[in-house]
Amino acid sequence: MATASLRRHRKRKLKAEINVVPYIDVMLVLLIIFMVTAPLLNVGVDVDLPDANAKTLEQKKKQPVVVQIGSDGGLALMHEGLDRPQAMDEAQLLEQVRAFVQADKDLPVYVAGDSAVNYQQVYRMLGELQSKAGVSRVGLMGDPAK
Repeated sequence: MATASLRRHRKRKLKAEINVVPYIDVMLVLLIIFMVTAPLLNVGVDVDLPDANAKTLEQKKKQPVVVQIGSDGGLALMHEGLDRPQAMDEAQLLEQVRAFVQADKDLPVYVAGDSAVNYQQVYRMLGELQSKAGVSRVGLMGDPAK
């Protein structure tokens, strides 16, 4: 009789591991809930805005400064008030652009390079405008594809 109680005692030894099956079930249910509700969260709220006779705010549109690089590598500067580009050498151009940028920090500056110009010349002009003329942001101009 003593051996029978020892055998029963050994069979009921406690397990030292966690049963993770219920946690996996809960995780899968939450995943399904989030997958179903996520598309519904993107729906906006319809708002009926009131009407008013107020004027729209006028924002001052700035004319950009355009540095043009011709097919022969010649430089020209185009800005507000000029009907045609002014041809000048690199030092004059950088000084002129520096003066424009010092007067207005948010002035847009673009480089318009001829398609026949070596890309190295356009890239070098971008660097010169940033380093020597103090332009923080320089953009490239192009024609839309036809």
